[in-house]
Amino acid sequence: MAKRDAVFPPGRQALYDNHRYSAAIRSGDLLFVSGQVGSREDGLPEPDYTKQVQLAFDRLAAVLRAAGCSFDDVVDVTTFHTDPERQFSAMMAVRDTVIGPPPYPNWTAVGVTWLAGFDFEIKVIARIPAPA
Repeated sequence: MAKRDAVFPPGRQALYDNHRYSAAIRSGDLLFVSGQVGSREDGLPEPDYTKQVQLAFDRLAAVLRAAGCSFDDVVDVTTFHTDPERQFSAMMAVRDTVIGPPPYPNWTAVGVTWLAGFDFEIKVIARIPAPA
């Protein structure tokens, strides 16, 4: 088995080192991205829900860029929500500015009771584009 090929966005290495996980793992032409949350620069959750969701998508975009991908390459999405009924419309408003037009990626939304102080988390699988 080949060694894991870890991908890290610039400036966030310490976060991943401290918590002992990789931002993403490249395997063949697939990129498996760990859950991204809307943390401020100090690592604490952004208290405003809409801003927290936007930050999570921004963090995700940075991981995708570090692997040479974009949201256009995302094929599968899983999101985690602490109060889906109350939060879903705000999340969808942010999502619609990021994901782009159809065809949309697969999407699974999961209601959870705990996200380490956060209210939203997103993880994806993307296909890494072939070199031009």
